Amino acid sequence: MASSVVRATVRAVSKRKIQATRAALTLTPSAVQKIKQLLKDQPEHVGVKVGVRTRGCNGLSYTLEYTKSKGDSDEEVVQDGVRVFIEKKAQLTLLGTEMDYVEDKLSSEFVFNNPNIKGTCGCGESFNI
Repeated sequence: MASSVVRATVRAVSKRKIQATRAALTLTPSAVQKIKQLLKDQPEHVGVKVGVRTRGCNGLSYTLEYTKSKGDSDEEVVQDGVRVFIEKKAQLTLLGTEMDYVEDKLSSEFVFNNPNIKGTCGCGESFNI
């Protein structure tokens, strides 16, 4: 019988809850529907890419653009048939964020409900972490 090089130990642990990992980004049903609608008009694109750029009075601002493929360092989120890619620079800033699409009488926009934000500007277009 051959001797084992690797050993494993098993321990029974009680009163320990397993916590689900947080998704990088979750989409509300209205955001999913809007992205599907936008991509229907852009058949050559496979999804949308979310990023952050340095601008505005508070430091960072979100960007959204169509994308034809997943970048080498992009994080991919697939939800209800919609593909959203997160640029490497934005991955840590978006961790645990909910992406929503909101329409009212005067405007329609994607809204990022981000628990990591420490402050925003008065107009709500830029933030800091």
